[in-house]
Amino acid sequence: MLPVVPVTRYVTPLREGGSLPGVVEAADLGTYVCKFRGAGQGVRVLVAEVVVAELARRIGLRTPRLVALELDPEIARYEADEEVQDLLRASVGLNLGVDFLPGSFGYDGDVPGGERDAGLVLWLDAFTANVDRSWRNPNLLVWHGDLWVIDHGASLWFHHGWGGGITDPARFAAQAWDPSDHVLGRHLAAVPAADELVATRLGEVDFPEILSLVPDVWLEPVPGAETPQAVRDAYVAFLTARFATRDWLPVVAS
Repeated sequence: MLPVVPVTRYVTPLREGGSLPGVVEAADLGTYVCKFRGAGQGVRVLVAEVVVAELARRIGLRTPRLVALELDPEIARYEADEEVQDLLRASVGLNLGVDFLPGSFGYDGDVPGGERDAGLVLWLDAFTANVDRSWRNPNLLVWHGDLWVIDHGASLWFHHGWGGGITDPARFAAQAWDPSDHVLGRHLAAVPAADELVATRLGEVDFPEILSLVPDVWLEPVPGAETPQAVRDAYVAFLTARFATRDWLPVVAS
């Protein structure tokens, strides 16, 4: 599982985030962007963050280190903002911590890693059905001259349909991905080379290892998958089914 680190201080909210993430300090002396389990989007967004970040790391993209942040109810007592205080109280327990990258700045149109990195980002977003990497919200940072991918919660849409039970992995496997609004859309020609590179770095054996990083308490039971391990197995089945096809890869015009 992700390493667990207690939160020692809530520093400030990041108002630009829809789920009101916040900057916190932790017992390991690290500073993290905390994504709260009590936010309106729920814990499945945290699962997507972990799964897609680890996929990114394994295929060769840079993404901030993740931890599970243990939030004590006492932290809320020292927060004057009532909205933040309510969020902290609703998020007691394990939350997601994303390593804070001091001095990083937003993507401005240049890809530091060139076509290789652009192709890998497009491949990752196509595979995970990410709908949130447009010019309105690139979710890319440049830090020390390198490109970093962040904010993957809008990926893996299939788990939002599990309220009535596990759905069919074959539907996700065959679902096409639309790159028309993607911030790196002009680099689509780099996707075939990225696909070849990924084949040397990622395989079906990786998916169970990736899901083992997710804390049990974020894996909410659903009909047909009542235990954390059963929910993990469902994620693995969906990822495995999609990885076995290439129906989702964007078509590159010749």
